[in-house]
Amino acid sequence: MVRVSSTIFIIVTSVILVVANEEINLRVKRQEEDPEGPDVGSIEELCHDRPADEYFRLTTEGDCRDVVRCDNAGENGITRLATVRCPIGLAFDVTRQTCDWKSNVKNCDQLGKPRKVLPILKTDEPVCPEGRLSCGNGECVEKELFCNGKPDCKDESDENACTVDLDPNRAPECDPTQCILPDCFCSADGTRIPGNIEPQQVPQMITITFNGAVNVDNIDLYEDIFNGQRQNPNGCQIKGTFFVSHKYTNYSAVQDLHRRGHEISVFSLTHKDEPNYWTHGTYDDWLAEMAGARLIIERFANITDGSIIGMRAPYLRVGGNKQFEMMADQFFVYDASITASLGRVPIWPYTLYFRMPHKCNGNAHNCPSRSHPVWEMVMNELDRRDDPTFDESLPGCHMIDSCSNVQTGEQFGRLLRHNFNRHYNTNRAPLGLHFHASWLKSKKEYRDELNKFIEEMLGRNDVFFVTMLQVIQWMQNPTELNALRDFQEWKEKCDVKGQPYCSLPNACPLTTRELPGETLRLFTCMECPNNYPWILDPTGDGFSVK
Repeated sequence: MVRVSSTIFIIVTSVILVVANEEINLRVKRQEEDPEGPDVGSIEELCHDRPADEYFRLTTEGDCRDVVRCDNAGENGITRLATVRCPIGLAFDVTRQTCDWKSNVKNCDQLGKPRKVLPILKTDEPVCPEGRLSCGNGECVEKELFCNGKPDCKDESDENACTVDLDPNRAPECDPTQCILPDCFCSADGTRIPGNIEPQQVPQMITITFNGAVNVDNIDLYEDIFNGQRQNPNGCQIKGTFFVSHKYTNYSAVQDLHRRGHEISVFSLTHKDEPNYWTHGTYDDWLAEMAGARLIIERFANITDGSIIGMRAPYLRVGGNKQFEMMADQFFVYDASITASLGRVPIWPYTLYFRMPHKCNGNAHNCPSRSHPVWEMVMNELDRRDDPTFDESLPGCHMIDSCSNVQTGEQFGRLLRHNFNRHYNTNRAPLGLHFHASWLKSKKEYRDELNKFIEEMLGRNDVFFVTMLQVIQWMQNPTELNALRDFQEWKEKCDVKGQPYCSLPNACPLTTRELPGETLRLFTCMECPNNYPWILDPTGDGFSVK
């Protein structure tokens, strides 16, 4: 029995589905309890080449609630079908593999996910000349044409096995003799400390990050956390990283965060709430969204020092190789969207020249498979158990507000301290505390607890609240604790005083043909543009219709 809040959270394990505002005990039937089900022969046929975690229908008749999956753990190795039923009012979406409100499910007439033809990549004897690989239909095609985003096989199978583990042109596994700092960092399982420093000599870095628009709704929160009085052990003020989305952002406030030494990164221009737009985005989509958002921030927050070098994908919907090709071309240094499953030892950030050192976790599993000159500031999942010494294991959470069982300040405090200890007492990989400001503001006790935690950590001499860029700077030049007071890369904008650039920004009321009927205010210390900047017109200068 699990209670969850009003958003639909769906956890599909072998037999459990948890759905909003209901307490559900699902009935799970094994095949032997269902005399009307398929016989053993047809089960073997149904399950041939089908992943064990894929749910499918046996019939399209009925109310679209029932699905099965292949269970290979039966007696004598016999495959059986485990059955799952969505709660009343919901239907099972075979494409997205979740229960959803029936009105949202458009594939009740389909038995399962469309089956894709796979290329023949492993054979006992070569079936194609050197440098070529076999399509599913036996046709031989140049190896470099596989997984390039364009079907080259007649059966299109060259684009159907393109995961981190299957892409024939995938990045090689970590080779520490070739991957050398400061430009490259990797390790076999991702847990190795840069520079092979002893853990006791490694600063415990904590990155506080915020996603979304910066405006009157949250500026007071940022002033409270980063109040200018809190200093790291090297005498510099604590710093955070802000992944800024465009709509409703006050650019004079962004300008002041940057003046005070915080890192400004991009979270997209439109923040479109269509997840597949991000997962399956083209190179040009990512270019317009991320490079466009950077252009807007640079112009209207007057950030001219080239310091906007990081990005995070909305909904953490990583865009595969296309996203990272764009990043390399546009000189983005790092991405901060890939999550790593909760493990005994957390993972250090890594470069993507070599294969990522952990499973592709999270939304839509569209991680980059190729080699890219980009850092991944991996989001280690947090352990959200209330009593880690006693509680059964729970899936981790990457954004603090996705730790849905945290309902009180006291629970939040326990979450912070337990996860700090998990990092501090193992390999001291940076601890990421990733927020939407609205969650911290939803209860005063959350904000109070975070401030208390920060003060407590600053009472030690080996904990530093730093930006994403400062983490990379330390990793490129690993420096022991006793030498950190003079670590020059962390001295920039060390203790900024003074007033904002402008106390009364322009409040530009603007429209754009791209958002008909909307008048939006753009707050900036710079001159007002002609139009509200948007995806086809990021400068706001106007665009011509071709």
